[in-house]
Amino acid sequence: MITTAALLVGLALTPPPAAPEPVAYVRAGDVYVSNGPTEKRLTTGGGYARPRWSPDGKQLAVLKGGQLWTMKADGTGQRRLTTRPAAGPSWSPDGKWLAFGSLSCTGGPGVYRIAATGTAKPEVLFPRDCRGEELPGEEAPQPASGTLTERLRADDAVAWSPDGKQIAFRGGECDAIYDACASIGTISSGAERMVAAYGGGSLQNRGFAVAPAWRPDGARLAFTAYQEGETAAQNEPLHVTELDLKTGKKRTVGAPADREPSYRDATHVLVTGQYRNSSWIISVDLTTGARTPLHPGSQPSVRPR
Repeated sequence: MITTAALLVGLALTPPPAAPEPVAYVRAGDVYVSNGPTEKRLTTGGGYARPRWSPDGKQLAVLKGGQLWTMKADGTGQRRLTTRPAAGPSWSPDGKWLAFGSLSCTGGPGVYRIAATGTAKPEVLFPRDCRGEELPGEEAPQPASGTLTERLRADDAVAWSPDGKQIAFRGGECDAIYDACASIGTISSGAERMVAAYGGGSLQNRGFAVAPAWRPDGARLAFTAYQEGETAAQNEPLHVTELDLKTGKKRTVGAPADREPSYRDATHVLVTGQYRNSSWIISVDLTTGARTPLHPGSQPSVRPR
C-alpha cells in the first residue's frame, strides 16, 4: 500500500467530500485505485490507459497497448475483448456492453460497442451510415506522440449516458462541416446532436472537445476543451467545459490546464490538474471552486455509487 498523506502535510487544503468513492487512475502507465488517502497499484509493466469502472464496481475496462481489456477490481483476471485499436471505453449502465472509439468506415472517428463478455465482434454505433458496413481493418495500435495538447486533440474517448440511450464522442456528422467537433448520438436512431465545433462552417478558430463525462443525473456533460481564437483574446487554453444539456449554456469549471473530468456527484468533479509541477487527480467543488489534490496521476474514474 502507498499513501500520499505525507505529501499533503502542512498544506491548507479543502477537505474532500465525505466517504469518497474509490477512484481509478493512471500513473506512469499503470493503473492505481485509491480509497481516501490509501492507494493500491493494480498493474505493472506500463502501457495502460483510461480505466473505467463497471456499473457494479466489480470490474474495470482499460486500454492496454491501445486495445480494449477488462479486469477485476483488484487487477486480476485480465481479458482482452478485441484486437481492434480502441480509445477510451465506457460501460453501458446495465453493464452488458462496452462502447469505445475506433476508426470508422468513413476514415474518421467512430463509436463501437462490444458485449462485456467479449463473445461477439464489435458493432458500429456511429456514424449511423457505417452500421451494416464492413468493419475497417484492425491495424496495429499506434502510440500517441507529441505535446499534451497534440495528444488530446485526437483522443477518441467516449461516454455512455446514465439513461443508456446516448453516447458522447469526438467527431460525428459535423466533421463534414467543421475542422473538429464533438457530438451526442442517440443509439436507437443514430441521430446526432453537435455540442462543440471548431474551424470551418464560418468559425474562425481552431481547437477540440474530447474526453466527455456525464453528470450522474444526465443533466450536464463535461469535456476537455481547447481553443485558438481568431485573436489572442479569444484563445482558451486547455480547460474543462461543462454543458447544461437543457439550456445549452456552457461554463468553464476548474482551473487552466485541467482535463479529463469524472463526476463524483452533482457538486464535485475529479479532473487531472497541475499540482507541484506534475499531473495530479484533483477534486473540484463545482459550487465554490475549491480544489483538493488527491494523488499523483491522470485519467480519473470514480466508481459508481
